[in-house]
Formats: sequence, C-alpha cells, structure tokens
Amino acid sequence: MSGAGAVENVPQALPAWFRLSARVRGIATPVGPAVLISGVLGPSALPSVFTPGLASDLWLTGSAVLVLGLALSFLPAAPRVTPRSLGAPVTGRWSAVNSPGTRVPSHRTHAYGQTFAIDLVHEPESGSRPKFGETPGFRPPDDFPAFGRELVAPCDGRVVTVRDRAKDHRSRSTRPALAYMTLDGMVRGLAGPRGVFGNHIVLDLGGHAYALFAHLQHGSARVRPGQRVHRGQVIGRCGNSGNSSEPHLHFQLMDHPSPLVAAGMPFVFSDVGVDGREPAESVPADGQTIVVAGT
Repeated sequence: MSGAGAVENVPQALPAWFRLSARVRGIATPVGPAVLISGVLGPSALPSVFTPGLASDLWLTGSAVLVLGLALSFLPAAPRVTPRSLGAPVTGRWSAVNSPGTRVPSHRTHAYGQTFAIDLVHEPESGSRPKFGETPGFRPPDDFPAFGRELVAPCDGRVVTVRDRAKDHRSRSTRPALAYMTLDGMVRGLAGPRGVFGNHIVLDLGGHAYALFAHLQHGSARVRPGQRVHRGQVIGRCGNSGNSSEPHLHFQLMDHPSPLVAAGMPFVFSDVGVDGREPAESVPADGQTIVVAGT
C-alpha cells in the first residue's frame, strides 16, 4: 500500500509450522464433527450403507480429527515475530480486555486467527459503562457507551468481507448471564467464524495481512467488498453481535482473509496513549486504557 494514509508494511515471518497448524485446524474443525456424527447416526439412517465396521471406522476417524482440531486450537506455543505497526481501529478512550499485551494466545485459543486478537471496550471516562456483576445481566446494548461507536480503518487497504445482517443481542454481564453465554457460544461455534464473530468486516492491508473487525452493529457497515479504504476512514459501528458479552470491538490481524484457516499475526498501534501517557507505538495490556485522537 502507498499514500499519505498508509502505514509502513513490516515484513512478516510467521513460521511454516504455525501457518500449517492453522490450515490443518481449519479443515479439522468442521470435518471431525461431521465424520463423527455420520458414524453415530449413519447406521440408523442408512443401515444398508453404514455397516457396523464402517460406522466404527467413521466414529474413530471423526473422533481423532476432532481431537486434532481441538489440540491445534489450544496449542500453547506462539511465534515471536516483528509486529506490524497499524493505526488504532477506534477513536476516543477505550479499555483493553483479552489483550496480547498480557498473554498469548490472548483469547486462550489459536482458533480462527485469534492468537494476537484484542478486545476494546469504550469508556469515555472511568466508570461510565455498566460494571460486570451489576443486575440486570441481560441489558439492552445501547446501555453501553461502545454501542454505535464508529470504527475506522487502521491502514490503507481493500475491503474483502462484509457481514452485517446478524442482530445485536443483550449483554451477558452477570455470572448467570455469562454461563448462558458459554452455552450459547457452543451453539454459535457450530456455525464457525460467522457464528462466533457475528457481523464482521475483513480488510486486506497488503503484505498478506488481513484485519478483522468483529461484533459490529446490525446494518452498520459503511463499506462494500472490493472498495478501497484509507487510514482513519469510518467502515462501520461497534455492536454486540455474535459471541459477545457486551458491545465491544474484537480486532485481530491474520495471514488469510478467511478466519477459518487463518493464522494470527502480531501488531502494535502506532498512535495510542496508554494510561494517560503520550501517544506511542504499543499495544495496551488488560485493564489499561488508550486514548486516540479523533473524537
């Protein structure tokens, strides 16, 4: 990419084993359960085709592939490579949750390219958003200041994917509500990345790097596939779709446009002031706040 709005493209060097594990996991995740289910239900549905021996082989094969996919999703190792420098995808004051500045993988899984993902919740000032544990646990999304906030491109690029038809749901902001979210998340997981990320946008930033914005507001996309965007351009709004406990932005960098087979890539923000410090190139840790000019 080039031009006044571009951020220098830092060459990435993800190791081959890490990229390969993402591709294998992407195949194993849907194939394993499908083969397992066919081995369990096949003999009843088509007894003339699914002999006891075939059913047993399918059950064992599906189980093995499923275990492989799960193992690769939670593989603890992660590569140490130079992060790419990007503009912040938000403006204003936000707090970091599930940050790669605290641990990697940040969301405790490598699945769907989430190794270095970060969650950002908008807090215009301290205490301005409902605290976890305060009832009711299922609040309407507009009770949270992040809901409807504009999200911006972190770099010049091109739009690859736009999904914004999923509905925004209520928060899951107490322990009982969070327990419900866990069960709901298992169901959403059956739909793959679409179920987990809800409304989302993927941008091609060049250099085989793709930025994913997840949990967007229903109908808020301001861009379309194939469109060129510039750093700081509004592309959509923060929402509460997909597997989300409250309105927030889930942001990640990947080496492939499809999160199903993507490996996560590290990044830093070039223009954020962490906990009141002067803007610098960094990624905030859990609980730290960033302030980005542009409000």
